[in-house]
Amino acid sequence: MDGTIEAAGLNRADGVLERITSLHDWRRQVADLYAAIRAMPGPEGWQHWRSVRDRLFREHPQSPLEASRRAAFGGLPCFAYDPALRLTVSLAPAIDRETIRVEAGKDGPMSLLPYALTIGLAEPLGRELTLYWIEGYGGGVFLPFGDATNGQESYAGGRYLLDTIKSADLGSDGESRLILDFNFAYFPSCAYSEAWVCPLSPRENRLPVAVRGGERNPPS
Repeated sequence: MDGTIEAAGLNRADGVLERITSLHDWRRQVADLYAAIRAMPGPEGWQHWRSVRDRLFREHPQSPLEASRRAAFGGLPCFAYDPALRLTVSLAPAIDRETIRVEAGKDGPMSLLPYALTIGLAEPLGRELTLYWIEGYGGGVFLPFGDATNGQESYAGGRYLLDTIKSADLGSDGESRLILDFNFAYFPSCAYSEAWVCPLSPRENRLPVAVRGGERNPPS
């Protein structure tokens, strides 16, 4: 085998190994983070969530921040913790709803199956939200949402609360009700760099109120 070709192949293999290993480590650390959060009281878990995410964004090779921005990174801005935004909900079937197909950049098309509607958000937040199942190998629960802060106080495309493929899961209350703590709402990766393409919140999941909890734009 030509030495140049062999070296090029080895370099590519080394690059794939490094990329996948670092992604595996990122996913493991996020999974450990949410496991720890579920065992903590809300405010304590929120402080831990902020601390670990700030470290990952600043130091980890898989950070969605451009490398040039990491040295000056001072932490992700968040609204103050609001205990009124920690809610539990029951679920009802999502009836007669069409699967949503979205593009996810290099990951290709993604199918979001509406499978459940929350019961318990209409009074505090103005409407119920739809939960989606990301179809594909293994699958996962996905809860994106928009609200009246989008475009000014928070990312215009909305925020995520649950994405169980990536271990973002706040758990349940022990009686089959989901914990939806909007203090843990976070931006999709495309909010930080044009290198990312993310599924954004469907119109049906836009809340009519301002949810001032979770990640926010820097105060002006």
